[in-house]
Amino acid sequence: MAEQVEVRSRLTNAAMAASFGEGIEFDKPMAALTSYGTGGPARYYLEVDSSEKLSGAVATAVELRIPYFVIGGGSNLLVSDSGYDGLIVKIAVKGIVVKDETVVECGAGEDLRSLIDFATSNGLTGLEFAAGIWGTVGGAIYGNAGAYGGEIKDVIKSLTLVDASGGVRSVSTDYCRFSYRDSQLKRTREIVVDATFQLKQGDKLIIKNKVDEIMASRESKHPTCGKSAGCFFKNIPDPAHKHGKLAAGQLLDEAGAKGLKVGGAAVYEKHANIIVNIDNATSKDIRQLADTMKKKVFDKFGVALEEEVIQLGEF
Repeated sequence: MAEQVEVRSRLTNAAMAASFGEGIEFDKPMAALTSYGTGGPARYYLEVDSSEKLSGAVATAVELRIPYFVIGGGSNLLVSDSGYDGLIVKIAVKGIVVKDETVVECGAGEDLRSLIDFATSNGLTGLEFAAGIWGTVGGAIYGNAGAYGGEIKDVIKSLTLVDASGGVRSVSTDYCRFSYRDSQLKRTREIVVDATFQLKQGDKLIIKNKVDEIMASRESKHPTCGKSAGCFFKNIPDPAHKHGKLAAGQLLDEAGAKGLKVGGAAVYEKHANIIVNIDNATSKDIRQLADTMKKKVFDKFGVALEEEVIQLGEF
């Protein structure tokens, strides 16, 4: 780490622009790039819209020994108030096309909602469970997003990845070793560029009605405005419960989490597993509130909740 700091300290803005191109930005505020609306600046920031640009950016960061972190929609991310002393790479790879009747290819930078709308309009079923999940397609794959008994892994056929050295390759679903809100991509640091989805033919009206039903259900218990990242903690695997999971929100509710506040951060009144930035909260406020919530559940039930939201930077 000391070597990385020494190398970074020698890099002028002009040298960074020469290495990464004119698209590089400096001291980029991160608050506007996350759904919580908190966090300090990234020392360097770069948007990429192709696998070639992403590959080049990663390879250059490795060569210059600059730490980097890749983001999509920033909907499942809590950035430190001190920011990130490295390179933030935002995936902006777009485009959705039908490749073969029920096979859809989608760029990782597309909003998940855009993919669901595209599938619905083309009479393709299989993605309805994801209606209302915030974020990009790449982020959903990275964390194996899911709800209502479905997971993103269930409909993926193949992916294009950029590895931690900048290499590009295509892999099958099995390679990712998906599990509950997890994939091996979190450990290999491979980045999703695009994905191919295997869907099924369906009736447009039935698909739309299902999407609308799930959206209505979500809106009845999730914030429709304000700054939040959805559920902060993962549910607990338990085959005795619906969809094989014991809801973390249920434990938090029974432990008395609703009504808790720290600074400008508060537990959402309709869902005990959601933290909302209601009044200029800091990331520190959110982290301290989450710690209090965890402690309440552990003290009452002896269960150690695991974060679903990813932390970036020093806390």
